[in-house]
Amino acid sequence: MEYLSLKDHVYNYIVDQINSGKLLAGAKLNENNICESLQVSRTPVREALIQLASEGLIDNVPRKGFVIKSLTKQEAEETYFIIGALDGLAASLAAPLLTEKHLSEMDFYIQSIDLALNTENYRMYDKMQEAFHSVYLSVCPNKSLVNLLLQWEKKFLKNLGENGSQEGLKEKLMQTNNEHRKMLELFKSKDTVELERILKEVHWNPEKVENLPL
Repeated sequence: MEYLSLKDHVYNYIVDQINSGKLLAGAKLNENNICESLQVSRTPVREALIQLASEGLIDNVPRKGFVIKSLTKQEAEETYFIIGALDGLAASLAAPLLTEKHLSEMDFYIQSIDLALNTENYRMYDKMQEAFHSVYLSVCPNKSLVNLLLQWEKKFLKNLGENGSQEGLKEKLMQTNNEHRKMLELFKSKDTVELERILKEVHWNPEKVENLPL
């Protein structure tokens, strides 16, 4: 098991607070409350906040402190474009290395996503779709690329099923899972060119930003 420093624990705690919707865009992060909640000193809290600010998840506002950052529509579109390029490249590098076990795992997660959507369990959806992508990212030989991709993806931490508009959400997420099915077909056929295109131009299409609760 990977050892986590106090700073890492604080970092994960804040990320979870954002992801669960307990901390919303514009909310001020109270360092004293974090220290008391986790029973840690101010140093690891400050280190975690500095890291989150460097990754673009929070802002350090003069005379106000650290606040949860919100994305403008343009920033979100640009971020989607970058994530699509990185994810497409990572998938194309991983495709030749995937085994039947990996492919079976991805198929299992696709079926699990169907179950989550049919029961409108959006928290399960988030976990299963993350697991689907983690299968091929775990075997991508370029770890620096994967780390960069995951860092950019953190800008969209919030659970859309819990914090976003519910209108048409189930249908949109079903379409996203159909994209997962197409990706699995391409992984099986090792069509890396089309796989990279699907991830960049379809799965992470910047036009999807219109559906995000920014």
